[in-house]
Amino acid sequence: MTKISIEGLIPHRAPFLLVSEIVELVPATSARGRWHLTGDEEFFAGHFPGNPVLPGVLMVEALAQLAAATVLADARYQDRLPLFGGIDEARFRRQVLPGDTLDLDVSIARLSARSGRGRGVASVGGQVACEAELLFVLAPRGAVAEHLE
Repeated sequence: MTKISIEGLIPHRAPFLLVSEIVELVPATSARGRWHLTGDEEFFAGHFPGNPVLPGVLMVEALAQLAAATVLADARYQDRLPLFGGIDEARFRRQVLPGDTLDLDVSIARLSARSGRGRGVASVGGQVACEAELLFVLAPRGAVAEHLE
């Protein structure tokens, strides 16, 4: 699956598209992907000057984006927009640096017409960098746009 097909699944766009590629996807069940960090990302300049480190919240967001792609790949949910409902048991285990590739693994544990729960693990070179339980609600896409008007 290429970046173009990722953009066909989730509404995120640069500079906030945090999944470079999806390498395996079972709709509504699980996925594996990668985020290739070049070091040119703007957040590295300020987090932290002289010692750039990927912010942990962006690791969680990358996992959430891959989980969203997993859900939206299932035709039953294509008219929905997965939104964070919560983050449980988030743990950050190692620093992620410019030039690293962040391997992303997500699995969906529970999924209904209105919400779901999944688990994500982000790692570099086989070492866990971040893990978290992801809770999400599935909002109708039109309802989100109407609310913003």
